[in-house]
Amino acid sequence: MQLYYPLYSDLILAERHRFPIQKYKLLKTEIENLGVSAIHFQEPIKATKSQLSLCHSQRYIDDFLNGTLGDKAIKKMGFPYSQQLVERTLLSIGGSIQAAEAAFSHDLTFNLSGGYHHSHSDFGSGFCIFNDLAIAAAHLINTEQADTVLIFDCDVHQGDGTAQITQNHNQIITCSIHCEQNFPRNKQESTYDFALPAKTADDEYLATLKQALDFCVRIHNPDIILYNAGADIYTKDELGLFNISLNGVYERDLFVLNFCKQHQTPLMCALGGGYQRNLSSLINVHKQLFKAAIDL
Repeated sequence: MQLYYPLYSDLILAERHRFPIQKYKLLKTEIENLGVSAIHFQEPIKATKSQLSLCHSQRYIDDFLNGTLGDKAIKKMGFPYSQQLVERTLLSIGGSIQAAEAAFSHDLTFNLSGGYHHSHSDFGSGFCIFNDLAIAAAHLINTEQADTVLIFDCDVHQGDGTAQITQNHNQIITCSIHCEQNFPRNKQESTYDFALPAKTADDEYLATLKQALDFCVRIHNPDIILYNAGADIYTKDELGLFNISLNGVYERDLFVLNFCKQHQTPLMCALGGGYQRNLSSLINVHKQLFKAAIDL
């Protein structure tokens, strides 16, 4: 099951804005071309203020929703402020919450958005406004749908906001496999951090991935895994520094999906980052996740 809403890609940005906002609707079309019927797509319901407050300060939530953020805060967030951005944000967060809940009955679910791991408890950063996976994890625990949640973050950038938000939440385990030289400059402390050097290629990356996921599951036995499947580990990503091939991305995603299937662990996947001016190339990287799901 996939969560998707057209507004994911309808945000109006400047022509040369760095965020590839059109990727979501283009990816949906490509997924359908793979043979996934549109009947498997569901529209999300907007996240509520009470859900946001599980991980974010009330002042920050109110400032964003009411349009009273300062200029510096908006610049750090990375998007121009608009009511359209508010609607899109709430739908994106809601999509991750719903996909996480649905994973318990569907085993494998996707939000065609999400992975907003740079968002801290009281500010947005790096195109991340509210931290969807942290909120989804806290929601599952708060509603007693899960006792232990693993956020497995394979974006090329460290999940610094996720680490900060969950630092005192023992039931949420965070694991970040990222490039040590990449943004953010000031890293936070996840439960487990695997910081790999720039130019890391397929073999070293996949070996680390397999060891990290196996370790986290053996030690913590999570009820569900929330997976940030960032496409920015790819060698041609313009904001990433790894040398991971397209097949390496596919092997990463296939391993995570198959591991969860073998261990009968519900898995919810978010898209995470991916930055190429060539949108067709970028979509092809994100598409590896769905090719892996078909090949399970």
